[in-house]
Amino acid sequence: MRNRPVSQTQPISGISLGRRKLLTLLAATSLIGASAKAQSKPVRVGILSGEDEDIWRIVQENARATGLTIEVVTFSEGNPINAALAAGDLDANAFQHGPYLQAQNTALGSHIVPVGNTYFAPIGFYSKKWKTLSTIPDDATIGVPADPTNEGRALKLLQSLGLLKISPDAGEMPTALDISDNPKNLTIKELDDPVLARSLPDLDAGVVITEWAYKAGIDLKSERLARESMDNNPYINFIAVNEPYAHATWVQPLVSAFQKPNVRAKLLEAYHGAIIPAWT
Repeated sequence: MRNRPVSQTQPISGISLGRRKLLTLLAATSLIGASAKAQSKPVRVGILSGEDEDIWRIVQENARATGLTIEVVTFSEGNPINAALAAGDLDANAFQHGPYLQAQNTALGSHIVPVGNTYFAPIGFYSKKWKTLSTIPDDATIGVPADPTNEGRALKLLQSLGLLKISPDAGEMPTALDISDNPKNLTIKELDDPVLARSLPDLDAGVVITEWAYKAGIDLKSERLARESMDNNPYINFIAVNEPYAHATWVQPLVSAFQKPNVRAKLLEAYHGAIIPAWT
């Protein structure tokens, strides 16, 4: 026996089809209104204070032209930025690379993900005493950053230059204890970033983060013996958000506002060519 056809006025679970359509329409209208309201709120982005503030003023102008308002929140150091994002006090941040974020996600129990590249700040190998790699003497003292992420990065650069070898079992963040071959008997001295940059005259050479090299007045061209390549490099910086918001409607406009020719030009100007725009 065939089921009896249901008329439009016949109740289903106590609600007629006509009323159900009306409720659906009202719900959809409510969601659209809520979405529009959410879009109208400023997107709060955490960054490091300094030259990046000049960069983000241009990003804000670019975003404003598309109807997106960005509120920039500055921090003097990186660790609190991810904590603020994970807590929901920020919508996004832009200051870090992949290995740093991986360590922070582990430490915080957070789920922050990258959504668009910004720039690459290659670490450099600098010396005020020696002019070429070949003149670095045996028993030289080489400074490297003391934090695990950047120390590993520095040691990998020294390995790529043929100055030492790292144990293949060291993982992504090797330390001086993981050096398996040191043919020049180099002394590796671990120093905090600002101290390392200022101590370069007292060292034979040092692997210095670009930002601190710039702030310490190191000549990024004449005193640089080598620097990282950007090819297949995990240390490219990016804009990051909490994972549930990776596909939010404001994310792509935010990324697009950064990845503009006027931002590229300002990056090169503000950092005197020391950093490289990391989008195509």
